[in-house]
Amino acid sequence: MSIYVFKTSVTSKDIGVINSILGTIIPKIKWNYDLEDCDNILKIESPVDIRDLVCSHLRIEGYLCEELE
Repeated sequence: MSIYVFKTSVTSKDIGVINSILGTIIPKIKWNYDLEDCDNILKIESPVDIRDLVCSHLRIEGYLCEELE
């Protein structure tokens, strides 16, 4: 299991939309947010590499999403 950490432009008002997107593209995967961090962190725990999938879908919806190293 790997943990992927992303810098995003997600705000608390966007959580419902983002949860819907993530639930559709990566069902049964755990994720959480740290919106108090200046980078509005999204952390995803997944057994498969989901980096490109998550970033591309969030960008299509107009959100910043880039993996943090």
